[in-house]
Amino acid sequence: MRKILFFDIDGTLMEDSASHFVPESTVEAISLARKAGHLLYVNTGRPLCNVDEDVRCLGFDGYVCGCGTYIECGGAELFYYTDPPELCREMVALIRETGCSPLFERRDAFFFDPKARMLPFITMLRESFMMQQKNIERSAEDADFGFDKFVIAYDAESDIEGFRAGIAGKFTFIDRGAGFAELVPVAYSKQTGMEFVLRHHSMNKSAAYAIGDSLNDLPMFAGAGTSIAMGNGEKLIPYADYVTDDLWHDGIYHAMQHFGFFET
Repeated sequence: MRKILFFDIDGTLMEDSASHFVPESTVEAISLARKAGHLLYVNTGRPLCNVDEDVRCLGFDGYVCGCGTYIECGGAELFYYTDPPELCREMVALIRETGCSPLFERRDAFFFDPKARMLPFITMLRESFMMQQKNIERSAEDADFGFDKFVIAYDAESDIEGFRAGIAGKFTFIDRGAGFAELVPVAYSKQTGMEFVLRHHSMNKSAAYAIGDSLNDLPMFAGAGTSIAMGNGEKLIPYADYVTDDLWHDGIYHAMQHFGFFET
């Protein structure tokens, strides 16, 4: 039976570091599964503009980006959602009022806010994007400002409860730990992206597998018939149907071999 596998990126496909290390066994596993006729999709919180050639060169059938706000297959855009301008401006004001530090993400750009606090985590992201030669000069003050989703950093000086009250019913708060959160429009998630792809391919949930390493992959697990946790995903392991080895010990290869992805 033809299967479909959805992959997280950081900590799953590649090392969450400046090196972006990908095990050779992962490259081989992806190639073998494609040759066997199975479908392989990336399912990530990253916006499209942050899914670079180091991911694309691995060879996937498509991409679910921005936690389900953008979907493509075979290089063609199938779905895209972006937030209305008035909601974007409302969030900018809320973030400034509550002392949080934002990074706004759109499929084609990142936006920082010069009038909001700039906490160390957001500074680190900005510096990382600069090293990757991405445009870091876009601002919430730009005339064409808008976003699909966003992230915030916060600390003891932030009114995080006020922020959470302000996003209620509009965005899902995904706690990434250490004063970092991901905010996704309430109607979208890694799960809704998967469900769209399954409908597109006329496939059932029972044929869908999801592999990840962190708690933001829980919606992806909910959309899969079989959920797989990387061995390095300690917090995710209790929610998985199957636990494979960690990224550095060929976890993806072993999981795909176990579930028959190298067979037609």
